[in-house]
Amino acid sequence: MQIRGSGHRQAAVGPGLGSRVTALMLAMFACMASFYVAGRLWQDAQTRVYLINELDRRTGQGHSSVSVDDTLKVVACRHQHKRLAALEMELAHANHQGYLGKYSSHTNGTRNGKRLLAVIGIMTGFGRKNYRDAVRKSWLPSGATLKKLEQEKGILVRFVIGRSANKGDNYDRAIDDENRKTNDFLILDNHVEGSEERPKKTKRFFGHASDTFDAEFYARINDDIYINVDALGGMLSAHWDKPRVYMGCMKSGEVFSESSHKWYEPDWWKFGDGKTYFRHASGEMVVISRALAQFISINRSLLRTYAHDDVSIGSWMIGLDVKHVNEGKLCCSSWSPGAVCSAL
Repeated sequence: MQIRGSGHRQAAVGPGLGSRVTALMLAMFACMASFYVAGRLWQDAQTRVYLINELDRRTGQGHSSVSVDDTLKVVACRHQHKRLAALEMELAHANHQGYLGKYSSHTNGTRNGKRLLAVIGIMTGFGRKNYRDAVRKSWLPSGATLKKLEQEKGILVRFVIGRSANKGDNYDRAIDDENRKTNDFLILDNHVEGSEERPKKTKRFFGHASDTFDAEFYARINDDIYINVDALGGMLSAHWDKPRVYMGCMKSGEVFSESSHKWYEPDWWKFGDGKTYFRHASGEMVVISRALAQFISINRSLLRTYAHDDVSIGSWMIGLDVKHVNEGKLCCSSWSPGAVCSAL
């Protein structure tokens, strides 16, 4: 009886002991597997660190050239740029439809805090006071009325002149005296007056004007031209929705290679065997939009000038994404109803 009972207890204990051993073995195996996986992960991490450091050492950079954060910033910037462009188009359309103030759609630090409609530079020179006086008597006001033209119509007009080759001489003093009386000059101190320097003078005017005055348009005219200011304002208002516009009485003409000719072009060979200028606005009156004036200002040291200022302006425009507007109202040599300009 005792032997049989003892065998029964041993039989009951045997299976329990086996299961505990199995569990212990599994736990040990799992523990070793965990150590193995952890060791491999640590080893892989160390390998990656080593490769990154080695790459940085060989390329001479302490960080990636373009990180994920940088990429996200670029994507966000492009999105904002597209949104800004859409808003500018909507604003231009609202301006065109008359939903905003006629000449005060934007504000900045220019004089009365409003963006001007146009800055007009009248190209003049020494010994041409009679022409300037004729302009003042015909269409350009003086004193408080000149200021009113700027404030109410958004049009700023200045005679543009440089300095004498002998700075401070009688020519310079005469201009300074005249300007103290009329206050209607824009004097380019870094430009030396000369008939052969007119293209450079025009380039400096557009650059200086866009740097100094914030306007929708910038125009250059000769000092023997009459301007209908109201007609000019109406014409320009019709082109507010064009971000890059180049307006004038478009023409082309013969390129003269004879040095004795009045309109001699030293760079005549650049215009091909046909010796014909590309289409460009006549120099009597040329109008460009703000973006193009800023382009000239930024690139003034790189832009090539030719013998004539109107051809030079046309050459700057021809390689850009620009809207060329052949505006008959700017053909100043022949007067017609609704014309903006005419010869005095």
